[in-house]
Amino acid sequence: MKHLCGNLTFWDSNLTKHTNLPDLPACFQLSVLPWTPCIYLWLASPFYILYLKKNNRGYIMMSILNRIKTVLGLMLWIVCWTDLFSSFHEMSQNQSKPPIYFVTPLIVGMTMLLATFLIQYERLKGVQSSGVLFIFWTISVLCAIVPFRSKIVYQNGVEDKLRFTMFYIYFGLTLIQLILSCFNEKPPLFLSVVTDPNACPEITAGFLSKMTFWWFTSMAIKGYKSPLENKDLWLLNKQDSSELVVPNLLNEWEVEKSKAQSEPSVKEQATFRKAGPGAEPNHMSVSPEEEEEEEEVLLSKWKEVRQPSFLRALLRAFGPYFLIGSAFKLLQDLITFVNPQLLRLLIDFTKQTNAPLWWGYSLAFLMFGTSLLQTLILHQHFQYCFVTGMRLRSGIIGAIYRKALAITNEAKRSSTVGEVVNLMSVDAQRFMDLTTFLNMLWSAPLQIILALFFLWQNLGPSVLAGVAVMVLLIPFNAFIAMKTRTYQVEQMKHKDDRIKLMNEILNGIKVLKLYAWEVSFKEKILQIRQKELTVLRKTAYLSALSTMAWTSAPFMVALTTFAVYVTVDEKNVLDAEKAFVSLSLFNILRFPLNMLPQVISSIVQASVSLKRIQDFLSHDELDPESVDRRNNASEYAVSVINGTFSWAKQDQATLDNINVMVPQGSLLAVVGHVGCGKTSLVSALLGEMEKQEGQISIRGSVAYVPQQAWIQNATLRDNILFGRPYVEQRYRCVLEACALTPDLEVLPGGDQTEIGEKGINLSGGQRQRVSLARALYSEADVYLLDDPLSAVDAHVAKHIFDNVIGPEGALKGKTRILVTHGISFLPQVDNILVMVDGRVSEMGSYQDLLKQNGAFAEFLRNYSLEDIIEDDEVTVSLVDEEEEEFPEDALSNHTDMVDNEPVVNEARRQFMRQMSIMSNDLENPKKMSRRRRCSERKHPESPTEKKEPKLEKLIQAETAETGRVKFKVYWEYAKAVGPFLSLFICFLYGCQSAASIGANFWLSEWTNDAQHNRTQDQVSMRVGVYAALGISQGVLVMFSSFTLALGKIQAARKLHQTLLDNKFHTPQSFFDTTPIGRIINRFSKDIYVIDEVLPSTILMFLGTFFASLSTMIVIICSTPIFALVIGPLALIYFFVQRFYVATSRQLKRLESVSRSPIYSHFSETITGTSVIRAYGRNAAFVLMSDMKVDENQKSYYPGIVSNRWLGVRIEFIGNCIVLFAALLAVIGKDKLSPGLVGLSVSYALQVTMSLNWMVRMTSDLESNIVAVERVKEYSETQTEAPWIVTDKQPPPDWPPKGNVEFADYSVRYREGLDLVLRNISLKVEGGEKIGIVGRTGAGKSSMTLCLFRLLEAADGEIVIDEVKISEIGLHDLRSKLTIIPQEPVLFSGTLRMNLDPFEKYSDEEVWKALELSHLKRFVSNQTSKLDLECCEGGENLSVGQRQLVCLARALLRKTRILVLDEATAAVDLETDDLIQSTIRTQFEDCTVFTIAHRLNTIMDYTRVLVLDKGQIAEFDTPTNLIAQKGIFYGMAKDAGLA
Repeated sequence: MKHLCGNLTFWDSNLTKHTNLPDLPACFQLSVLPWTPCIYLWLASPFYILYLKKNNRGYIMMSILNRIKTVLGLMLWIVCWTDLFSSFHEMSQNQSKPPIYFVTPLIVGMTMLLATFLIQYERLKGVQSSGVLFIFWTISVLCAIVPFRSKIVYQNGVEDKLRFTMFYIYFGLTLIQLILSCFNEKPPLFLSVVTDPNACPEITAGFLSKMTFWWFTSMAIKGYKSPLENKDLWLLNKQDSSELVVPNLLNEWEVEKSKAQSEPSVKEQATFRKAGPGAEPNHMSVSPEEEEEEEEVLLSKWKEVRQPSFLRALLRAFGPYFLIGSAFKLLQDLITFVNPQLLRLLIDFTKQTNAPLWWGYSLAFLMFGTSLLQTLILHQHFQYCFVTGMRLRSGIIGAIYRKALAITNEAKRSSTVGEVVNLMSVDAQRFMDLTTFLNMLWSAPLQIILALFFLWQNLGPSVLAGVAVMVLLIPFNAFIAMKTRTYQVEQMKHKDDRIKLMNEILNGIKVLKLYAWEVSFKEKILQIRQKELTVLRKTAYLSALSTMAWTSAPFMVALTTFAVYVTVDEKNVLDAEKAFVSLSLFNILRFPLNMLPQVISSIVQASVSLKRIQDFLSHDELDPESVDRRNNASEYAVSVINGTFSWAKQDQATLDNINVMVPQGSLLAVVGHVGCGKTSLVSALLGEMEKQEGQISIRGSVAYVPQQAWIQNATLRDNILFGRPYVEQRYRCVLEACALTPDLEVLPGGDQTEIGEKGINLSGGQRQRVSLARALYSEADVYLLDDPLSAVDAHVAKHIFDNVIGPEGALKGKTRILVTHGISFLPQVDNILVMVDGRVSEMGSYQDLLKQNGAFAEFLRNYSLEDIIEDDEVTVSLVDEEEEEFPEDALSNHTDMVDNEPVVNEARRQFMRQMSIMSNDLENPKKMSRRRRCSERKHPESPTEKKEPKLEKLIQAETAETGRVKFKVYWEYAKAVGPFLSLFICFLYGCQSAASIGANFWLSEWTNDAQHNRTQDQVSMRVGVYAALGISQGVLVMFSSFTLALGKIQAARKLHQTLLDNKFHTPQSFFDTTPIGRIINRFSKDIYVIDEVLPSTILMFLGTFFASLSTMIVIICSTPIFALVIGPLALIYFFVQRFYVATSRQLKRLESVSRSPIYSHFSETITGTSVIRAYGRNAAFVLMSDMKVDENQKSYYPGIVSNRWLGVRIEFIGNCIVLFAALLAVIGKDKLSPGLVGLSVSYALQVTMSLNWMVRMTSDLESNIVAVERVKEYSETQTEAPWIVTDKQPPPDWPPKGNVEFADYSVRYREGLDLVLRNISLKVEGGEKIGIVGRTGAGKSSMTLCLFRLLEAADGEIVIDEVKISEIGLHDLRSKLTIIPQEPVLFSGTLRMNLDPFEKYSDEEVWKALELSHLKRFVSNQTSKLDLECCEGGENLSVGQRQLVCLARALLRKTRILVLDEATAAVDLETDDLIQSTIRTQFEDCTVFTIAHRLNTIMDYTRVLVLDKGQIAEFDTPTNLIAQKGIFYGMAKDAGLA
């Protein structure tokens, strides 16, 4: 320096520190100060220029602002170089100047040129506001302030007028530059943002605005004024959207997979040799299959080695962006340690009596400055982390969705729908949560090392004692984390089981009600729940221990350190400086120490999730090549040669040696018994099965109609179009052909009616026809129709066959494969294929097969229509029937004799209208509004309403869920915990804070001993009291956590119990109108929140609240004047908090509302994969899913930013508290002891954290307590009548005879709706067989539902054997009646459980029932016999077999009254006959009501009841009715029976 400055002084402490008018020496002012900004800019610019090169956003037009900035930059350069040249000038005048006068202007001038270049370069690259330059100008101005001041203070004589003026110009220009760089440039040209009205302001926000998140304020204000809605949300930034994120991740995953395949492990090759022949002496006797199996087992051990790692793919896709966040974190960690050093100087300052005041003030402001910087940097880091987390979630969901569309059936079987949805919801969420902590993995150790370094400087080796305590706590925490992890896995399993069971129960709730089985299933749920709660309790106790460990850790460390320090050496005196600086360092230590175990356990959880996701993504995919789709020119449209197929690779073949050739344009019928592999054949043609050998080829595109129609949750029209463009005329023809036109008149919104999930508001027949219409509209080349005519009536079936499938139908000339049970159509098909036990038994035309006299002829002979006897006659009569005119009017009347749901057209319309008005569950506002609009379109009353569907109502409905959470909800939760317990918990928290404050005050007293030199005599007393206070705090913490744990378990149990009780007692109508997803959401998400999230939120809230409170108390005790400052700060705090909470709560709600559609769309997709694949609509569905995810992220992103926005503002308040505490300490330094100064400032330093968390927790508490509100809402829905009325219980043998009497009976679906049945009166004697027929909506199903009281009477009575059914309990009634429902519902569990959940009957009785229902052979062939596991929904039995299981249930119950709800839909004629004959023989003496489907089943019944518009039209014996030539005669004529 001497060399540069010549004889100017560089540093002089007398000049700087020890005066009341400090100033910096001349050399320092000339060198270090101007150089600082220059060094910064030259270091930063290479990286910055590289970054700009890569991220080009289009250029910005020259603007006035830009021109001014550039001109000023050049002027600054000129100013600096004027200085330089003046130095040269002086040199030529022989006035020698030190070299510094040349070096500095040169450097500064060059830097100004660089800055000017950057201004222009940024403009070309589209940067609207530059952070790099803003920082540069700020540093320049700060560094220029010192010379500026000293020039003013010492300007008694100015020798160097030129430099003096130039400096002022320089200072002015840099100041202007700084001000200008706060403003934004116009957005770049061609940026989509400009055109988009709802773009996110972040893209165009300036540097300052981005750092302080000022750009978010507009939304905060909007959210405070009125609850936010979807339209207020900003669009997602391009780089966060699924269309960029998902492909990016998938590419990396593909790379990873191909790598894994290309390197088979060495170990694996070794195993091959081992398994070769001769490895064991008896090897030759082993059959080849077993040998292969053995090899498989050996191989599976090494499989892990070469599994592709999904983690690597994630790191490569999202790592780089995440690293920027990590860089911010590093900076922040370093700055954290500045404050304790400043605190040391401050305490030092208060001790010195003669220290200049300006030094104290500058320390206070420095503290404030570093805290502020730390805040800004920390939140930038969080922003990066959270955005990474968000992208991660988008990516994972997208990957799982795409995978789910491609996995094989075998893979699908290994994970149920629920589990896969869980991958999406829970596991993806875990990753998202992990990204926020991930940096702690390296940052925590770094902070610990730095803190220890400073502590060592402070206290010397005694620190090691403290460190030892910490190290001892690590295994303790690790142990707890490990245990918690195992419990968590167990918890997940129980939760999965519970949700799976709940899902099934809700899907089959109607059946449970009809059979009165609720109690048994409720028990099953409660058993699982009990296990879940036991695990929860264990976890809670563990977490109480760990809470204690981490609350007392910093204290224990401080205690041991201080105790050791004081006792080791007599000379060691604990003064304020040492004690409080150490304390603030220990407080810094506390955070990383707490976080490490948390991070580790999070990582462990995420690794479980990672494994689950990786396993799912590594499943086998269907081989797209297994079906040859090339258009090769053979005359066969479909050919299968030597095909052998199975559902999974290692299963035995389901279809064996299949050879089928279907000529172009022909119609092939596939027939056979139940379970002989007809559906499997269709699946094989679609490529859904594993092809073991042989080849399949299909020419052209495929349309597929599955046996059970798959209906999307969309409008009817969308279901039919299925993504193809709408062509009016073609669409009309399709509706006409599929007999859907009459149904449209019935539906509330025509073809724009929103159809519920799984087609809930369509009858079985309508669903099937919609599915058929979809196929017909798609205009494919090959049509695979899997029994599409089973669910519709005979005459509708005939219409559809004639108009669509048959030789004259809309599909003539196309290739069609029709699986069917209907014999009447067989003569008209080109070829018939007969399947027997998975093989093709014979194939040929109708005539050929009859001539062959094989299985088919046998099949026909037994089961053809009753009035046809001989072969030849069969054909003749069928041809006659064909020629006979099909009466048009009949068709429009009996659109569909069956009606699946008890919701009948007019009633259904009313129903929906009621629903939409009542439902303000906001899971799906979009759907509601549409549904409501439809229903209102139908009001004939007011013409005004017709014109514009009211939308105000929607918004009113929504406000029910907005606004602040009512106090009542908190009270509900407190009641569930127990009111006394709640108060006790708060009291314990208060005590704990008191103990903590006490300990610290005691410490402050102890340190003051040092000043009065009375230390030695009291050491042991000081240490003892300090220890006692601290330990009591730890014990209190543990107690409070324990009581909280007890309370939370109690609350969780109570809330779930009431919800479950209520849902089992809820009337059927509720389930018909509420999507299952909504109810499941209550049982999964909301119960999960109550179990796990809410209690920890409450714990944190109480902790932070008391911490903030104690800080205020401490500061006010030491400097009472601080109380004045608290007012204004509290006011700001309150406002920020209200703005934040209002906005963030609504954002959370919007987020959870938009979350449901992702999962419901996903589970819908999984159930319909085969249809989606058959039509080749994968890409469209992937797009839909992406849109739904983006829609969800759109409300999630502002949610994250709102946290950052809040953090910056609240921490600013915290920093103000630090500033005032320090300033007041400086002002009152004469009156205060150093101990108190240390105490109040070190408390202030940690208050920011508490304040920040307190707002966050308030808001979390509000959003999570909503779960209680939602569970409560569904626990208080209206219930049905009691299950058992004790004083009215009928005798055990009731009903003895089975007489049923309807007396003037009317019924409606709900208050205020029209009657469905009007004044029905009839008497049925015991043992009569009654058939019920009528058109759709005539009230057939309603009549049976009335018997079971699923619908309660509006008027009149039903009397069964002298007992009025309305007076007895529902279970007493329902357990005495039996129904065979229309749709066979099975629950997952054993077959035995499905037949007899209460285990009332012996095994013999069960086997007897199986024998009578013709299932005995099937069941006894199974290895597990009665314990045969049924999958979810009984998927592993064919539809026919499920129907037979329902029959077996009925046989087992054997009650006096049997109701058959057209149970014969999905069964082939043979099985149908079996059922009918079984019913005739086994239920001979019972009263039987049949809702007829095929009229021939009821022709021999005692009487037939014809319903029309809810009234009895005709009621007599079948023969009499035919003679009357009324309605029944018309129906019989259609069916060819009259």
